[in-house]
Amino acid sequence: MNVDLATRPLLADLEYLLPTGSLPGGDGSLEAVRRPKRSPPERFAGRKGFSNDFLGFGVPLPVPLGLRKRDVLKIDGVEGNRLDYQHFSVVMSASRRMPMFAGVNIDGANQVKVVRQPPDKWFLDGRIPDEAQIGEDLYVDNILDRGHLVRREDPNWGDEEIAGVANDDTFHFTNCTPQTAHFNQQTWLSLENYILKNARVQEAKVNVFSGPIFRDRDRTYREVKIPTAFWKVISFVSDSGRPSSTAYTIDQIQELKDLEAVFGAFKTYQRSVRAIEQLTSLSFGNLADYDGFSNEEAKSRTSISSEVRVPGDVRV
Repeated sequence: MNVDLATRPLLADLEYLLPTGSLPGGDGSLEAVRRPKRSPPERFAGRKGFSNDFLGFGVPLPVPLGLRKRDVLKIDGVEGNRLDYQHFSVVMSASRRMPMFAGVNIDGANQVKVVRQPPDKWFLDGRIPDEAQIGEDLYVDNILDRGHLVRREDPNWGDEEIAGVANDDTFHFTNCTPQTAHFNQQTWLSLENYILKNARVQEAKVNVFSGPIFRDRDRTYREVKIPTAFWKVISFVSDSGRPSSTAYTIDQIQELKDLEAVFGAFKTYQRSVRAIEQLTSLSFGNLADYDGFSNEEAKSRTSISSEVRVPGDVRV
């Protein structure tokens, strides 16, 4: 074939790769491409959500109190209004249309590596109305990320099939909170792994509760109030049989001063379980009894926090 290097095409000379108005994979309309993907309710049949007795003693999901209790999204016929996924459960906020909190059981001894297959595909949960959850529209053309509340890797344990199901379950908007692109700080995300690898954890089992801190002053963007802080409460039993709980917060308020440009860093703090209860209006049962920060605060009657610059700063 002879190559005509003298050609200089104009716009009128260009051809569409597909017939005009046609788009791959659907009915050909732009609306079909934007239509949200939804997991039907039957997909979740038989899911084993968060287990209260996973650690060998009772650790139930947090209990919303006061105004927070009235903000729980009601799900007909479901005790506790919880959405169960494989090895984790979520309770939704009706006013914020995002998870109020999530709880996951992690079995580090039986973890299965599930390879992430980009691009990520996020789904609405068909068990609740579409308007009760934030979908893809919030994340278009800005610096916001779809932030996993339950980390993708955490529930991926058991046999390979079950781990694969758990992995896919994490990609639901009900397990998603809007976070700035720089929010995925290594220290924050590595807390679970660090405790599993460096604390003397009995049977390598850990429970993690996590969620956003809802504040009235949270900035509204595209009709969604964007959380500026998040929390975690991690619990396990030591090899000596001692139950232990630790709590953490991270603040991204400096990140959200401008949604078009990100400056500055945010900090992770180890806090008391009691402090998280006060910040969130959630009750964690007796977990504060097993938290050194909470017991020290009760004894000294002072608030205690400690910055976590690297995971090695954590005390359990």
